[in-house]
Amino acid sequence: MNTKPQSDPPALSGVAVAVLIDYLPEHRRWGWLRLMQGNSALKDVPGLLFSKVMGSGNNGGFSLRPSSTHQGVIALFKQAEHALAFLDGPQMAAFQERAGRCWSALLSVESARGAWDGVSWDRSPLPTPLPELVSAEPQPQWLAALTRASIRPAKAMSFWKQAPATEADLRRSPGCLLAMGLGEAPLLRQCTFSVWQDTASMLAYSMNGAHKRAVENAYSRGYFSESMFVRMRVLHSRGQWPSPVESQLEPAHA
Repeated sequence: MNTKPQSDPPALSGVAVAVLIDYLPEHRRWGWLRLMQGNSALKDVPGLLFSKVMGSGNNGGFSLRPSSTHQGVIALFKQAEHALAFLDGPQMAAFQERAGRCWSALLSVESARGAWDGVSWDRSPLPTPLPELVSAEPQPQWLAALTRASIRPAKAMSFWKQAPATEADLRRSPGCLLAMGLGEAPLLRQCTFSVWQDTASMLAYSMNGAHKRAVENAYSRGYFSESMFVRMRVLHSRGQWPSPVESQLEPAHA
């Protein structure tokens, strides 16, 4: 019997949302329960195509030592209306009520390569200009980058040895407005989310120094079983989040 080879599933095309949270110490337990519940808490959100609820390293960084208060959500919605309804909805309100800091953004996908849990992303199908759903106030033309990878267990030690140098370079990078290391348990599924003032700043970091060496090693030595890189435009953002330099200077929660 002849069988046709299975084709890859089509890439998801939608509007992305990023949420970064630093819970107040008294709400740490609520945050941990939320993290344990994971993506199932968002399963009934209208228009949701893809979601990840993740923890972070110490003080929102990239270390193996986990943070007790920092978390992040990355989600993809069918349309901007769905994404904005989520950002104005009860889930987002619950984050904000319990957070010392909370930052969120509506993002359009400009380019993507690779996959996350076997799912790839495509460009956002946004009309031009974006309907006046967000705000009449002009927004800065920031860029966001999302890099995620599933690390092969045999390569984990080599991968993590390079993390301190790449994080140090990121925190020193001119034009990096915010950055956070995210991850799923176990510590073999990692993600970095960063926001940049312009394309030149983002490329200067990605194509030089410790980050460039880490990327070259990752691909030449087969660190990853799966990876994805997404470049996005920040359409709208809310809240406050410390810059990488400020994050480095702040003490972590007790």
